[in-house]
Amino acid sequence: MKKQGVDPSVTLFYPAPVVLVTCSRKGEDPNIITIAWTGVVSSEPPTVGIAIRPGRHSHELVDSSKEFAINFPKMGDLKKVDFCGVASGKKVNKFEKCGYTSFKGKEIHTPLIKECPVNLECVVTDALDLGSHTLFLGKVVAAHVDEELWKDETLNVMEAQPLVYLPPTAQYVSLGSVLGRYSLSRGRL
Repeated sequence: MKKQGVDPSVTLFYPAPVVLVTCSRKGEDPNIITIAWTGVVSSEPPTVGIAIRPGRHSHELVDSSKEFAINFPKMGDLKKVDFCGVASGKKVNKFEKCGYTSFKGKEIHTPLIKECPVNLECVVTDALDLGSHTLFLGKVVAAHVDEELWKDETLNVMEAQPLVYLPPTAQYVSLGSVLGRYSLSRGRL
């Protein structure tokens, strides 16, 4: 198949998980921002990364508090998820507007979202200015999972109904069928 060269500034990395990042600062309403520039960056210690534009209200909150929570929304909350990515937390309380219930975690002050089936409490270990975004690295210090999704020490991801984002087309999609498991080839074809 013939390849075509394209502008590398076009975001072609896909799919990207969609998460709701909660952040807060003492004396202010907590905020929720939708992030698709996120992922696992280390297993030991468990570390995740989120990238936020410096002009966003959430950037200020994460940068000053040195903590955040990652909340994995269900596909049924798509409109709320999209709203949290386009509305400014300086102008609207997104917890109230979306009807989300906050709950206190075990290790950080930032509230988590009860309606999200998986929640990760994170403490910022580093912040890297990468140009258009700052990459905040967060050590996962506590995790929460809806009990009905936790079976045999494993998360039932398909029942969690996660959302993913396709940057090239700006579309949200859900996951399809399970096709196999890690090591299905056992190193040979």
